[in-house]
Amino acid sequence: MTALKPLAAQGKGAVAAILPDTTTSTRYVAYDAPALKAAMTAAGLPSSEIIVQNALGSDSTFLTDAESDVTKGASVLLIDPGDSGVGVQVENYAKAHGVAVVNYDRLTVGGPPDPYVSFDNVQVGKLIGQGFVSCVSAWHVSHPNLVMMRGDPTDNNAGQFAQGYVGVLQPYFASKKYTEVANTAGTWTAPTALTEFEQAYTAHPNINSAVIPNDANAAPIVTYLKSHGIKPNTFPTTGQDASLTGLQNVLSGYQCGSVYKPNYKEAQATVALALYLRAGKTAPASLLNSTVTDPKNKDTVPSVLLSPTWTTVSNMASTVIKDKYVPTKQLCAGASGAPCKKYGIT
Repeated sequence: MTALKPLAAQGKGAVAAILPDTTTSTRYVAYDAPALKAAMTAAGLPSSEIIVQNALGSDSTFLTDAESDVTKGASVLLIDPGDSGVGVQVENYAKAHGVAVVNYDRLTVGGPPDPYVSFDNVQVGKLIGQGFVSCVSAWHVSHPNLVMMRGDPTDNNAGQFAQGYVGVLQPYFASKKYTEVANTAGTWTAPTALTEFEQAYTAHPNINSAVIPNDANAAPIVTYLKSHGIKPNTFPTTGQDASLTGLQNVLSGYQCGSVYKPNYKEAQATVALALYLRAGKTAPASLLNSTVTDPKNKDTVPSVLLSPTWTTVSNMASTVIKDKYVPTKQLCAGASGAPCKKYGIT
């Protein structure tokens, strides 16, 4: 991103990123925070103008961090609030103080149409659905009786994921090739996802597959299936984020695949957009390549939408390993060693 250095020099004030990590998810700490810092540094921002914070799942901390950053002279806020309500508060506060905002990874629903950077989340959902269909065939599951799981219903991303995979699977339900036995309320909290699954599985012992929206929710469910004697390559499940645990579950035959979203590309695009805003310039169409519609106020939001990839044992080496997204040594540790060798992951 060296081409961004002149833009960085033209602007002034810190670029502050506020992330929503909770005690049940480490994605932002492990991937997004380092990627954002690296992108800011590569763009020529000195360390004194780089702020990356973790709200630890607290809305009040998220708001306080944002207000503090503005007080300290930040000129652009990169925000990913867990709750759109606090996101709107931050956006309005920033606007009142002449500070630009970029929505990172998750759209703040109902707020000003500040630019948004993410992956094409409907496409993410489609990949989950298509991956599930392919897995059902490859694992010879004659008739999937599935539990349809979802992310937090208050999260716009979760709604878009579900739109994608439900759309793929609906024709299979209509033709009665698949049966949707249960449909859960939705959460991004892994223990709650496990409880939802256990309740569905207990009520419907014929369940033999699950559409799960991310790796974090899938992980305890896979452990549960193993504890109940489910064999590898017999009970299709899905995921997203290409986490270390998720990829190991793919290698072991308990997860069909995981949607890989290269966070470094998302971070680079976000910082590029932030620096155009910081310099008072209009970002080019080659960067702002799309729009989305705010489902609440129907505003058109200028957007950067990136392309995700469905990752399985067949392309793991050419995607997450090639990009050094996960360390090969960690991925192939212990029981994962044999499948790594089998699939050429070295």
